[in-house]
Amino acid sequence: MQRIILHIDFDYFYAQVEETVRPNAKNKPIVVCMFSGRTAESGAVATCNYLARKFGVKAGIPIINAKRMLKDIEALFLPANHQLYAETSYKAMEILEQFADKFEPASIDEAFLDVTKKTNSNFAKAKALAKEIKKEIKKKLNLTCSIGVAPNKLVAKIASDFQKPDGLTIVKPEEVDSFLGYLDVDKIPGIGKKTKEYLETLSVKTVSDLKNHDPTDIVEKFGKNIGAWLVRAARGEDDSEVGIIQDQKQISRIATLKRNSRDFEEFVGDIDYLINDVVSELKDRDLLCETVGIIAIDEELQTISRSRTLQRPTNNLDEIKRIVHGLYKELLSQIAKDIRRIGVKVEKLQSKAGQKTLGEF
Repeated sequence: MQRIILHIDFDYFYAQVEETVRPNAKNKPIVVCMFSGRTAESGAVATCNYLARKFGVKAGIPIINAKRMLKDIEALFLPANHQLYAETSYKAMEILEQFADKFEPASIDEAFLDVTKKTNSNFAKAKALAKEIKKEIKKKLNLTCSIGVAPNKLVAKIASDFQKPDGLTIVKPEEVDSFLGYLDVDKIPGIGKKTKEYLETLSVKTVSDLKNHDPTDIVEKFGKNIGAWLVRAARGEDDSEVGIIQDQKQISRIATLKRNSRDFEEFVGDIDYLINDVVSELKDRDLLCETVGIIAIDEELQTISRSRTLQRPTNNLDEIKRIVHGLYKELLSQIAKDIRRIGVKVEKLQSKAGQKTLGEF
């Protein structure tokens, strides 16, 4: 059967959630901030609503710069409320999962749905299903989301960003080449500023340029792993499955960041979302873990991991969160490259009842 994959991306998620709890502020620029605490204005913008974006505000810029851009405007500068965002995300994911054959939360505000069987590989049915999802999310959470519908995860993710906010973009198999062709090459998820700049030295500016470039040259320039990935991505090829693979020996969750970063405060919300998901599964399965670890994939697709063995097995959220935060801060102090993907894992699982190892069952 022809696969049909949906990528759901909630629009300006943190700021939109803030709008739902502040109805009177919906017509004002809202800027969600990661305050560093050094001064009242030190830190960076996490996200903002589209009203703020009209004035040039965007994620990652210093808060003080955003305030200058909005100096004559009645705008709200709010500290990030990660607990509120996580709670809203869980409600959203519960709704989305009901529509899927296979479901994969990709981050706090993104998810993949495989709807191949549910739609009988029919893209018209998939379009109707996507509209139903948008309607249900709006009705129950008062949030908008953008949806990409495509034959695979890669193209679906690119499509979801095509008509933001509140967009719906359908890309059928025969339309993949024409859809991707004239997009800037950095529209491919994972191609950051440095990779884009290097590709431009090879006269590669669009996805079509990349597709038509000598693939052996790309592999030689970028190495076997990244080069092969770039070649396949330019063709719109991605055979990765939707879903979380359950491992009897460990529980792990991985998410791709909105943009490559080394700023812990910028992606701590995504980390906490993964932690909450891992701990929820531990408790649902009545398990404890003896080892807590992190996974980081940098901008060159190199995987780095760190772990810590506990004195006593646990499934305590606060304890696991403290360890994960510490491991990430330690890692970030030791590396120079930006992080592209983050992950949390727990290992050496034991039954809470009697603390027997899984191998004894």
